[in-house]
Amino acid sequence: MSTARHTAKRPAPVILTVLATLLAFLALGGLAPAQAAAGTGLHISDGRLVEGNGNDFIMRGVNHAHTWYPGQTQSLADIKATGANTVRVVLSDGYRWSRNGPDDVAAVIARCKANRLICVLEVHDTTGYGEDSAAGTLDHAADYWISLKDVLAGQEDYVIINIGNEPWGNTDPAGWTAPTTAAIKKLRAAGFAHTIMVDAPNWGQDWQNVMRDNARAVYDADSTGNLLFSIHMYSVYNTAQKVTDYLNAFVDAGLPLVIGEFGGPADQYGDPDEDTMMSEAQRLGLGWIAWSWSGNTDPILDLTIGFDPAQLSSWGERIFHGADGIAQTSHEATVYGGASEDTEAPTAPGTPAASAVTDTSAKLTWAASSDNVAVAGYDVVRVNGTTETTVASSATTSVTVTGLSADTAYSFAVYARDAAGNRSARSSAVNVTTDEGSTTPAGSCSVGYKVVGQWQGGFQGEITIRNTGTTAIDGWTLGFAFANGQTITNMWGGTPTQTGGSVSVAPASYTATIAPNGTVTVGFTGSQSGTNAAPAAFTLSGAACAAA
Repeated sequence: MSTARHTAKRPAPVILTVLATLLAFLALGGLAPAQAAAGTGLHISDGRLVEGNGNDFIMRGVNHAHTWYPGQTQSLADIKATGANTVRVVLSDGYRWSRNGPDDVAAVIARCKANRLICVLEVHDTTGYGEDSAAGTLDHAADYWISLKDVLAGQEDYVIINIGNEPWGNTDPAGWTAPTTAAIKKLRAAGFAHTIMVDAPNWGQDWQNVMRDNARAVYDADSTGNLLFSIHMYSVYNTAQKVTDYLNAFVDAGLPLVIGEFGGPADQYGDPDEDTMMSEAQRLGLGWIAWSWSGNTDPILDLTIGFDPAQLSSWGERIFHGADGIAQTSHEATVYGGASEDTEAPTAPGTPAASAVTDTSAKLTWAASSDNVAVAGYDVVRVNGTTETTVASSATTSVTVTGLSADTAYSFAVYARDAAGNRSARSSAVNVTTDEGSTTPAGSCSVGYKVVGQWQGGFQGEITIRNTGTTAIDGWTLGFAFANGQTITNMWGGTPTQTGGSVSVAPASYTATIAPNGTVTVGFTGSQSGTNAAPAAFTLSGAACAAA
């Protein structure tokens, strides 16, 4: 099994600066909506993805790297618990990674159905063909799907076949059209009636508009009309205009489109506009599937830390609990009995109980709520008189609240919510007083700081904190100052507070304790305007730390 993992997407090497101009002049005008195609199960009708009963199905889902992490079978249940209605599952046809055979694929489908998820199955080996010499062809991927025909037959209500992930790089992307069309025809000739999804070239981002300009011809080549186009939106789509231009071009043409992958955190190529992606998809009624549940080589795109649904990254919080996110907008497929309108709120959670209280954190646990459909998650609020402040969210019945002040009294309560956005009554509150202070003695720490990557206007940093003492550090606050106007934009492993150049970092639940001679790592992305010197000194809970 390869250790390669899907991380940030490659943008255009030069032409990104003129992308807005290209999008303004290249359009799909004059393309009349296709006639509704008769379909079994999930199918396309009037440019929309619909279920067998004709109801719109709008994907709100998560990508999961099954082929690299075949043991993470609990992930599908955890993804469902967030309120997602779709999971896109990474598979291999054996060209580049270990082949997922019929028994394994059948088990994946069974787990999707058991967890009431629509299952998008994709072959990842095709990624970057023409630019990445290790990539396989769409024809090879089509043969793989045909070898699984017995497993896929009869699953049209539950399964969409995504022929190949990002099946063309940036080299001669016009070459995408013919093999994509041929692969579609090959599957239809083999008798597949499923909705087929096709990814764009340019590593999925279609910045040269090859898929956009050829979409009608490719769509018309499908004898069933059950073809769904997939755009992957990363750093190419860094402005609202670029996002809206692309999505609206397909909607205006009556052609079905989904955002099959997207990211939000800034990377070395730029900062995607995920807020517009999500709000515009909601306005247009288009589906999206966020990348990815966990396991990326670069954890900046992990929605959960270490596949743990109780440890959401800031990216995960945005996807599951943010504006236009899964908790607000996801509706279960009606094939599983999901209602088009769910107005019944969950019952109130039990009163939370506090444990593992430190000077900066506390673990809260409560009895589960019930719901007529399903509880999607819980929101923990700090109660101060008549004021409430949301401090944490969880897909399970426990969470560790971090970033607290030492020797301070708090009151916490919990709300439950379902996938339709209905919110329960508030639980009773629990009172918690944090410990008096840090266990960090002076001189018992060292801190290493390095810039992992840097690009125009931004950079990625990594801070490693070592406990050089003989007793465990249980809770800490890291302090340092930037000298050149740098600003932290996203962090994992801790929660930053920045005033001017001064930065204070509270630990995440999984970095709060540092064993003797042990280390924890905090990563972040930030903005910079040229000079990007490392901080000169660090403190841990007020104690000076040596440079590592």
